[in-house]
Amino acid sequence: MSDSAKYDVACTSSGVDRKGKFGSIGSAAKAGICHSFSADGRCISLLKVLLTNVCIYDCQYCINRVSNDTLRVAFTPQELAELTINFYRRNYIEGLFLSSGVIKSPNYTTEQLIKALELLRKVYNFNGYIHVKAIPGADSELITRLGLLADRMSVNIELPSQESLKLLAPNKTKESILRPMGLISAKIQENCTDLVKYRHASKFVPAGQSTQLIVGATPDTDHKILTLTEGLYRKYHLKRVFFSAYMPISENSLLPSRDTKPPLLREHRLYQADWLLRFYGFEAKELLDEQNPNFNLQVDPKCNWALNHLDIFPLEINKAPYEMLLRVPGIGVTSAQRILSARRNGALDFSGLKKIGVVLKRAQYFVTCKGKVLEGLKITSDGTIRSLMADQYKLPSQFPEQLSFFTEPLVKREDVQQCLTGQI
Repeated sequence: MSDSAKYDVACTSSGVDRKGKFGSIGSAAKAGICHSFSADGRCISLLKVLLTNVCIYDCQYCINRVSNDTLRVAFTPQELAELTINFYRRNYIEGLFLSSGVIKSPNYTTEQLIKALELLRKVYNFNGYIHVKAIPGADSELITRLGLLADRMSVNIELPSQESLKLLAPNKTKESILRPMGLISAKIQENCTDLVKYRHASKFVPAGQSTQLIVGATPDTDHKILTLTEGLYRKYHLKRVFFSAYMPISENSLLPSRDTKPPLLREHRLYQADWLLRFYGFEAKELLDEQNPNFNLQVDPKCNWALNHLDIFPLEINKAPYEMLLRVPGIGVTSAQRILSARRNGALDFSGLKKIGVVLKRAQYFVTCKGKVLEGLKITSDGTIRSLMADQYKLPSQFPEQLSFFTEPLVKREDVQQCLTGQI
């Protein structure tokens, strides 16, 4: 069941703080509890498992689809609860990530999930973190009961368009997926009001909800995926949208061939763009449009945006507002806040920026300090070019440079644009 659950990538820090209670076992830490790695290289902290791999749906991208010839097994709620508690007591895990195939019907499956969580919470007094998948199509009352037992819930959209769902997951519809997502969002807002009025009101999904999108199984563009992501954050107030590079697991004319490599770098670019949406004040339409529907895999989205808006650079680091500092490559949320704090006491120079934590090897091309660019700024080697690019592969930070008897000219804006985009 754990092997079948490995394609769910939403295994992250809990997002909820809950200390241990007398008479119960387990706790939840908001900062994250990762301490192990799965077979596919992802850092995990939870027992990520399916209640069953039996499924009545025939989603072509799923290994557990009804038409696939695979061994079918299932836990009883009691078996799953005992397994979780035994693993916790052995210090193998610190929480549970529970999903399931759809057995018999969405309502029946949800009832089995509820029984398992009730055993954990009420019989075994498990106070640790639990993330559970809501089953699209289940009754609202059952989803509500499930949400009162879990810390976080998620409803996987999987595919970014109704057309893709109709083609690859004919048993699912956009409405059946978004309805429980809307219900969870409304219940979270309602619960926040109840907690203000009533001190001991039960908490409903205190760590919020998330979803997952598969990348590369369909022709949908990055622009389509990112626009949908932005809409989900705004309408349903999701904590996270996770992206999963499609892993070819079966031969199907509607899907990429099994020889196709998973688009892991594309997944990485989407995560970077997601970060820009959530923390840097960017909008999806600023990063991609109909004319440029996919990310440049050689340059990260923030740097790519900066290169397309060179008319607003360089920025004076001692005067630029916070919103513009966040748009400079090499300056993150923490370093931007430190810049605002430090420049109250005096003007900053490039050495001061480095001490603050700014990545100067990228930011130096887009900022000035006291009206001046970094002294002796040059591009002299392939190593410098590579250090400025978001490389497709991990590369060593140091590259040998050939000595030159000639004075290299100072870098020009056109040189920076060419080196960052690979146009030597």
